[in-house]
Amino acid sequence: MSGEQNIQAFRRVAEEAYSQGKPEVLDELFAPNFVEHQAGITPPTAEGVKRSIAGLRAAFPDLKLTIDEIVAVGDKTWARMTGRATHLGPLMGMPATGKPIVVTVMDVCRYENGRIVEHWGVADQFSLLAQIGALPRPSSMQRGG
Repeated sequence: MSGEQNIQAFRRVAEEAYSQGKPEVLDELFAPNFVEHQAGITPPTAEGVKRSIAGLRAAFPDLKLTIDEIVAVGDKTWARMTGRATHLGPLMGMPATGKPIVVTVMDVCRYENGRIVEHWGVADQFSLLAQIGALPRPSSMQRGG
């Protein structure tokens, strides 16, 4: 599979599974032995990713991921994305706030035989929680003397 084909597969995950709420597309794009390495997604399989998407879209039904940069080298893709949404459903026990959020997401995927076999991802969860009021905002920094 070429780097461009890997990029197209990644785009489908971001656009179809996450932004359009169609996690069933993962059945086509993920290998049967797919392993999820992102903390908090359980089980660490395609089913776990589907559950994660369902949970995200329940809290943020208008979620849209924008791929800001993506690079393919060998059997891997690296991507930097921006997630934008409105907090319209419960998240980790916190009721909907109606607040908009903007979050940076970094992802790495590895491919075999045209399908994604591994994923590592990091979303700026602290920023997300601060934006919906689940974390206190830091007070202005004090200058020591």
